[in-house]
Amino acid sequence: MPRIYTGTGDDGTTGLLYGGRISKADPATEAYGAVDEAVAALGVTRSLTDNVTFAAELLHLQRELFVVGADLATNPAERSKLEPGVSLVTHEMVVALEELIDRTVAEHPLPNEFIVPGATTTSASLDVARSVVRRAERRSVAFRDAGGPVSDDLLHYLNRLSDLLFCLARWQAGEHEPSSREQH
Repeated sequence: MPRIYTGTGDDGTTGLLYGGRISKADPATEAYGAVDEAVAALGVTRSLTDNVTFAAELLHLQRELFVVGADLATNPAERSKLEPGVSLVTHEMVVALEELIDRTVAEHPLPNEFIVPGATTTSASLDVARSVVRRAERRSVAFRDAGGPVSDDLLHYLNRLSDLLFCLARWQAGEHEPSSREQH
């Protein structure tokens, strides 16, 4: 049986895709670590829904986040080995999210005021996933600002994904979300 532990990370480093090691505190690790958290958060949401179509869409988003993670976790000297849509985020991935956002909003219009999340378990878990994706976006910007090879498409993808998750959360909440302001 293969072992999950290798001991190679005991020195505070982690391996990159296509070789090389970096600190576990490196901006790259922070970025793809937050993406990994987003994958897990979407998994919680997927486990909460009985809607097979919605669960399949969430699984698709989780798989796309693996593309984002691979893009961020690649040894910079080996980026030419990345495959579009498999290990490299593409413009087409961003456009697909925009189209899904537009369809979702057309079918489920957004509220005209700030709301307090938590109307349903599924909507609340989507809002948690959304906030984790926002963190992944911030960490990816920090990685880029530190000189990392972060593409505009990757940043746009994370930005659109958080927008989509907001829209999906409002759909899953229905009409039951309270306003962020007390009604007097």
